[in-house]
Amino acid sequence: MNRDEQQKKLIHLNVNGETVSLHVEPHWTLSRVLRNDCGHTGTKEGCGEGACGSCTVLIDSVAVPACMVLAVEQQDKEIETIEGLSKDGKLHPIQEAWLEEYGSQCGFCSPGMIMSTKALLLKNPSPSDDEIKEAISGNICICSNYEHIINAVRSAAEKMKGEQC
Repeated sequence: MNRDEQQKKLIHLNVNGETVSLHVEPHWTLSRVLRNDCGHTGTKEGCGEGACGSCTVLIDSVAVPACMVLAVEQQDKEIETIEGLSKDGKLHPIQEAWLEEYGSQCGFCSPGMIMSTKALLLKNPSPSDDEIKEAISGNICICSNYEHIINAVRSAAEKMKGEQC
């Protein structure tokens, strides 16, 4: 066994409802592991400092920048990525709203924004515009598409009323 293999630790992650077993180095971030080892490339790596929100995932239903947490610390937690939203080929209502309201321009920020939106709507199914702005304040859209994004969050809230999402 070489030195790199000795440093790696076997972990088990629950990603989008499936258990994944991986050998990871202790310093690897969750975003790195999701993208490079699990194939969940919807989790974008932007700044690597937790400032842009492009890598936002849900950990136990809380929006978290995946570049700021270590993969080894995520065992026994429910991790949800953008890939986990659609079911049986059907888009999640938040994804539908994003398309209908033109919430995505270049699309780089969209996965993180959508995951932040899901965390918000799980806590507050009828948010005000100020609550929407606060919830997505950790996500940066360089296309400055915020008006459409806010409309998409409002639309998603309406779509999700009475649904189990």
